Amino acid sequence: MHHAMIMAGGSGTRLWPMSRGGRPKQMVPLVQGRSLLWHAAQRLDGLVPPDRQWICTGESHRSLILDDLDGFDDARIIGEPCPRDTVNAVALTAAVLHKADPTAVFAVLTADHLITPQSQFAACIETGFSLVSESPNRMVTFGIEPTYAATGFGYVELGDVIEGHTPARNTVRFVEKPDEATAQSYLESGRFKWNSGMFVFSAAGFLEALERFVPESAAGMVEIAAAWGTPEQQDTLRRVYPTLPKVSVDYAIMEPASSDEHIQVCTVPMDVQWLDVGSWTAAGETIDPDEGGNRSFGPAEHVDSTGVITVSEDDGHLIATIGCEDLVIIHTPKATLVCPKDRVQEVKTLHGQVSEEWQ
Repeated sequence: MHHAMIMAGGSGTRLWPMSRGGRPKQMVPLVQGRSLLWHAAQRLDGLVPPDRQWICTGESHRSLILDDLDGFDDARIIGEPCPRDTVNAVALTAAVLHKADPTAVFAVLTADHLITPQSQFAACIETGFSLVSESPNRMVTFGIEPTYAATGFGYVELGDVIEGHTPARNTVRFVEKPDEATAQSYLESGRFKWNSGMFVFSAAGFLEALERFVPESAAGMVEIAAAWGTPEQQDTLRRVYPTLPKVSVDYAIMEPASSDEHIQVCTVPMDVQWLDVGSWTAAGETIDPDEGGNRSFGPAEHVDSTGVITVSEDDGHLIATIGCEDLVIIHTPKATLVCPKDRVQEVKTLHGQVSEEWQ
């Protein structure tokens, strides 16, 4: 059967101070007053039935998610006792699904992207399901057309078209976060797409690849799966999961799989509007600008200011600017951030410096 899992375990430190330990980026109600996770969950409508929709997240965020996603089944939330990066989030989901359904095929979807139109997104995921259902040794990723030489995204190089599954292509290789010159050469070649961070796997096929490429995680998943659904489930998960190697699914699985003779890695080009809401400038793109190019979420007034992004959590607090250019101003009850737009990537560094009480 087909399943879909949203990975919602990231911390989103580049969206501090609204994104905090107790309310990570995907739970911040930034887009039309709803969270990124809410929007991601809406994309599952019509894709798979509700009883095959899953969210893998930090166990501590379970109640937040249930409050945000009215009607979502608590039993479909797979809670991680601690973050161990994406390879283990995917592996845990694969282990849970495989125990209940050895033929399970599942999509791995992101909680921090905005994707439109829904119809095109769904058609691409269905192509992924078809590819893996036909051949469980396939692993599918989805490629986004690059619009600039990004160094913060992974890339996939496209090979030949896969007959019967247009527009799917064989994948030549994965490259994680190249330097600027390399990214520019990829952009100019026309052969590369951004790696969207979304995938389709066979649960059995993923666990086999995990055993080959990350044996420590594979052994842990065997132990966790054996206890799943028993009274020892949570104790086993809390004991084993923190010991697993912390590594991304791209580095651990997709890169070596693309050169493994036993695995066919495929890329489905996804012709959609795709926004990775990974910084305040990206978040600003979700807000309509005024005549000066200022984008405001919450009360704001601007005089002779241009290109300013303001966000306030407090409807009773006004952010006002005079003669400002290309600034980001974020106000919360706990902290206020002011920085130039061209330095928003350094918010992660700042977050690491502030004391825990302000995080």
